[in-house]
Amino acid sequence: MRLSQFHLHTSKETPAEAEIVSHKLMLKAGMIRKLAAGLYTWSPLGLRVLRKVERAVREEMNAAGAIEVLMPAVQPKELWEETGRWEKFGGQLLKMKDRKDAWYCYGPTHEEVITDFARNELSSYKQLPVNFYQIQTKFRDEIRPRFGVMRAREFLMKDSYSFHVSDEDLNREYRSMYDTYGRIFTRLGLKFRAVSADSGAIGGAVSHEFQVLAESGEDAIFFSDGSDYAANVELAEAISPGPRGAATEAMRKVDTPHQKTCEDVAALMGITLDRTVKSVAVMGTDAEGNPQFVLALVRGDHAVNEVKLGKLAGLAGYRLATEAEIAGHLGSEPGFLGPVKPAKAIRIVADRSVAAMSDFVVGANEKGFHLAGVNWGRDLPEPDEVADIRNVVEGDPSPDGKGTLQIARGIEVGHVFQLGDKYAKALKLTVLDANGKAATPVMGCYGIGVSRIVAAAIEQNFDENGIVWPEPMAPWQAVVCVINPKNDAAVAEAAQALYRDLNAAGVEAALDDRGLRPGAMFADIELIGIPHRIVVSERGLAAGTFEYRHRQASESENLDRTGVFAKFGK
Repeated sequence: MRLSQFHLHTSKETPAEAEIVSHKLMLKAGMIRKLAAGLYTWSPLGLRVLRKVERAVREEMNAAGAIEVLMPAVQPKELWEETGRWEKFGGQLLKMKDRKDAWYCYGPTHEEVITDFARNELSSYKQLPVNFYQIQTKFRDEIRPRFGVMRAREFLMKDSYSFHVSDEDLNREYRSMYDTYGRIFTRLGLKFRAVSADSGAIGGAVSHEFQVLAESGEDAIFFSDGSDYAANVELAEAISPGPRGAATEAMRKVDTPHQKTCEDVAALMGITLDRTVKSVAVMGTDAEGNPQFVLALVRGDHAVNEVKLGKLAGLAGYRLATEAEIAGHLGSEPGFLGPVKPAKAIRIVADRSVAAMSDFVVGANEKGFHLAGVNWGRDLPEPDEVADIRNVVEGDPSPDGKGTLQIARGIEVGHVFQLGDKYAKALKLTVLDANGKAATPVMGCYGIGVSRIVAAAIEQNFDENGIVWPEPMAPWQAVVCVINPKNDAAVAEAAQALYRDLNAAGVEAALDDRGLRPGAMFADIELIGIPHRIVVSERGLAAGTFEYRHRQASESENLDRTGVFAKFGK
């Protein structure tokens, strides 16, 4: 590709709208252009990178035995109603009507569509297992799209769905896809980690996220320094701290007129924060489905994990209690809440660490007061339930008993799920088994954010001059730069010959024949992240050499033709 014939539009200015490195550099390099909030046009340069990622994903999926399909982006309401997700999926589901007033959505995912396809195409166990995949545009109506293509509303995704006659067969394909994802991210030159994860709105019992490690990552990843254990913050388990100590203090009321937070109370009393207990009032349901007031207790230096709490009986879809509900059940206002002698019967859920505490401090359910020296079994009944409901913190023991938990930041670029029979049952998908009886297949689901990988790679690979692409993702492996201020025909011909020979040898090269001054030319090449730069000049031509520089090298090298080709293993 001659850059004089290519649309390359870079900028020296840092865009004011961009918040993170990948967004800034993608705009400066001219890879994307904003159309509206969360909607981007991919320029020819950006599309070259996107297609590199797409090709790696497609080739590895094909090699793993998956079969490519292409499903409609627009999906009918009736299909989503069969699974109950038309309402449950929430505000991210973009809904629209056609001219006949029929409702549709722009697909954020395709479990319903692929299962509908399967119930019309699959009839026998002999057709299973099968894994269908597509690479297609998705739309999720993000409440606050940000960070460029990292959290856009429209994005390119690879989603695949497998169908199986048994859980054992699903486990086999799940492992195959897990390994395939590892090969994809390794092939693209990314540093990543697979972590146990919560399945969220997709559903299913088992799932793993693939996280590209980057300091700017939105997700917290916890991993053991003594084993292979790794999980995201939603799933990382906080183990019990051990047996409860004996009571050594009498319960007493402490005047805390303006202290409403655990931090302020601990400071007033001159104690450490881990001796206080935080009370979070929420509304769930009891066994009969009636509203139930629940007080969730975590240590003052910990935070409630909303996902873990929501998995407890009666707390799926819980909400925070209102001030009126708090006053009615505890007889107090927020800031002074606690589990001791509530005004009405309530359900108390204590985190494992709280259940192991003695002589702790809680709100007194009276404005301006807290209770100190509180002990389970003496000053209040044992909690109704003890569970892991907090976020882990760095330094916690690893749940597998090996080492302690460390924290890293990550960007989720892939997610694999074992769905079980959730969608097959809802959409009444059955096949005949070996005995001729109707059986419901179990399913797996496997997603990769193709466009997000591009931004994640930049977050992991950049310097003060621009993008530093892993070579498999770069728009071109090499650029031949022509330094020709005198319009020297020999220099131009030598550059063109080198450009042709590199491509003929299998090196994907571009020719920068735009006629720019060297400084501006080199700045562009560094900004867009080309791994290898080869300069052809009058001086070098006279010496029989080319000036070669790797994107990450501090100095250039003068090499003859053989030396240049050796850099590419040719």
